[in-house]
Amino acid sequence: MNQADIFKQLEGTFEADLGTVHHFSDGLYAKQMHIPKGFIAGQHMHKYSHLSILAKGVAVVRTDDGEKSYSAPACIDIKSGLHHSIEALEDCVWFCIHATNETDESKVDEVLIKRG
Repeated sequence: MNQADIFKQLEGTFEADLGTVHHFSDGLYAKQMHIPKGFIAGQHMHKYSHLSILAKGVAVVRTDDGEKSYSAPACIDIKSGLHHSIEALEDCVWFCIHATNETDESKVDEVLIKRG
């Protein structure tokens, strides 16, 4: 099963509270998540490429193009238009960094996540 199929299967489901914290600055947004060991987060694609920072732990990033393991600290380029997921091999602290002027926590995903 490819990442797009997994995304469709899991869309709208949440298996854990990732302790999400939202950070906003002039034209920038950072989503901070605490991803527990063994959890797979993501299963979506973005409208724009962005950077993610693995601040703590070890994780595997999977896309339809393949997979790569990262150990903190790591700065990761997440390409637009590709489904991606993050599997925590250890407890992780993960930041997604986006350029956006949206500052409403309830609307920011609508601006950044590509549907369909």
